[in-house]
Amino acid sequence: MKRGLIVIILAGLAFALYWYLFKRKGNHPSGTPPEPIGLKKHSSAFNTNIDSMVNAYLRLSNEFINQDTTAIKQATREFLSRTDSLNMEELKNDTLVIRQAVESNLDDLRSNAQSLLLQTDITEMRQDFRMITEMLYPAFFKTVNYEGPKLYLFYCDNAFGPEKGANWISKSTALRNPYLDNTKSANTTPCGEIKDTIKAH
Repeated sequence: MKRGLIVIILAGLAFALYWYLFKRKGNHPSGTPPEPIGLKKHSSAFNTNIDSMVNAYLRLSNEFINQDTTAIKQATREFLSRTDSLNMEELKNDTLVIRQAVESNLDDLRSNAQSLLLQTDITEMRQDFRMITEMLYPAFFKTVNYEGPKLYLFYCDNAFGPEKGANWISKSTALRNPYLDNTKSANTTPCGEIKDTIKAH
C-alpha cells in the first residue's frame, strides 16, 4: 500500500515538473512556435479579374497622359466595371478581417472613381486619380495578396505644385507622368521616380 502511494506521488511530481517546464513557460517540445496562418493563394479566375482591374487603371493613367477628358471618363467607367466584377467569394478562404478590409477598400476606390466622373476640370480629375492610386497601393495590393505581373510605384514631388506630390502605378520603368500638363513647354524637367516595386508575394 505504501509502495503504491509512493508511485502515485512520484508520478504527480513528474507531471507537475512537465507542466512547469513546458506549459507554464510557454515552451513547445519542438522548440519552435507554430507558424502563423498566411493568406490563401487565389484561383486563376480571380487573378484574371484583378489583372483586368489593374489594366483598366493603367489605361486610365494613359488617358491622363493624353489629356483627353472624354477618354478619361470612358476609362474610369471601365475601371468601375472591373471593380464591380471582382468575385468576393474568392476571399472566403481568408479571414473575415481581410475580406472586410478588401470590401472597404473597393468601396473607397468606387467612391473616388465616381467622383472623377462628376468633374469637368482635368486637375480635379487628377486629384481623384491620385486618391484611386492611394487606395490601390499599398492597401488593396497588400490586403488582397497581389499575385499579378510586376508593377512600379512612381512618385512626383510637385505633381500639383511645390511640395504637393502624388503617386501613380505603371507596368513600365519608363517615366510617363499622368499629372504632367503636356501643353506646357517641352523643356519642362520630367518629374517622377520609382519609389517601390509591386510584385507577387
